[in-house]
Amino acid sequence: MPSQNTMLLADPQDDVELRNLAVVDPLDRTLSKDTIYTEETVETSTGPVLVAFAGDRTKPALLTYHDLGLNYVSNFQAFFNYPEMKEICQSFCVFHVNAPGQEEGALLFPEECEFPTMEQLGEQIQEVLNHFSLVRYIGIGVGLGANVLVRHALAYPERVDCLMLINTQTTKAGWMEWGYQKRNVSHLRTTGVTQPVLDYLLWHHLGQDYTERSHDLVNVYKHYFEKDVQGINLAKLVEQFIWRTDIPLDRLGATLEVPVLNLVGIYSPFIDDTVTFNGRLAPSKTNWIKIQEAAMVLEEQPGKVSEAFRLFLQGQGYCLKIRKIAVQ
Repeated sequence: MPSQNTMLLADPQDDVELRNLAVVDPLDRTLSKDTIYTEETVETSTGPVLVAFAGDRTKPALLTYHDLGLNYVSNFQAFFNYPEMKEICQSFCVFHVNAPGQEEGALLFPEECEFPTMEQLGEQIQEVLNHFSLVRYIGIGVGLGANVLVRHALAYPERVDCLMLINTQTTKAGWMEWGYQKRNVSHLRTTGVTQPVLDYLLWHHLGQDYTERSHDLVNVYKHYFEKDVQGINLAKLVEQFIWRTDIPLDRLGATLEVPVLNLVGIYSPFIDDTVTFNGRLAPSKTNWIKIQEAAMVLEEQPGKVSEAFRLFLQGQGYCLKIRKIAVQ
C-alpha cells in the first residue's frame, strides 16, 4: 500500500503542496539532438558507456538514466529544456548516462557480443561516478533506468543523495511481459521495429488508449521508434531487462537508505509496480505521487513533475533559486 506520504496530483484544487501550478503549453516536441552537453565515452569493465554532461563541475551532480527504446536525448531533452526544470538545473551539474549502444549513431553490436546484465548496468554507474570523480549524486531514472539506479543505490547508498524514479519496476518479469518481450527481441534482431514492436513500445511509454490523448506526442515517438532505433542494440537491452532479477527490498529489512520520490502517471501500465515498490521502502523516506492526465509524465506533465522535484529537493535541504513573479 502507498505510504503515509502518498500524494495524488489531480485537480489543482485538490493538491496540497502543488496547488498553484500554472497551465503552460508544452514546448514544440522534437527528438533531434539540440543540447549543450559534452559527450564522453567512459570505458567500464563491462564495455563503453556514453555520458553527456553540462554545468559547473563544482556544483552537486544530477544524474539520469533513460527507459527502454530511448536515450538521454529522446527521454530527457524536452523535460530538461522546460523552463522550470532548466531553472532547477542551474544549481547542478547534469550527467546523462546512456545504456550501452542506445545513443544516437551507436555502432551495431555483433551478435556474439555479451551485453551487461541489469546488475552490471548498476555497477557501470559506480564506474562512471569514479571516472568523473563524483562523490554523490541525485538520480532521475525512468522505467529501466529507474531499475538500474535502484540497484546502484542499494549497493552503494553512500554515493546517492536521493532519487526521483518514474514508472519503476523492481520485481522480475512476469510471464505476460516475458512472452511479449521475447517476441520483440526476435523481431528486433531479424527485422527491426515491426508493427508489434512499435505497438509494444508505445504502450510501454504511453499506456492504453494513447491515441486519444496526445496525437502529436504519439506521432513524434512513433516516427522515432520506426526511424531512429537500432533494433539489434535495443534487442540486447530488452533481453537483459526481461532477465532481470527481483531487487531484494524489504521495508522491514534491507531497503533503500536514500529518500525517494516515486512517480507514476495515471495512464501508465506500471501503476501497480510503483505501488509494490513503494511498499518496500521506508515510509519516512518516500513520497508516492500519481500524476493525472499522463503516462509519459516528463513529456505530458513537465510542469507538475518539475514542481514536485523542486519541493522534493528543498525537502532534502537544497536551496534552489526560484524565479520571482512580479506583482501587478
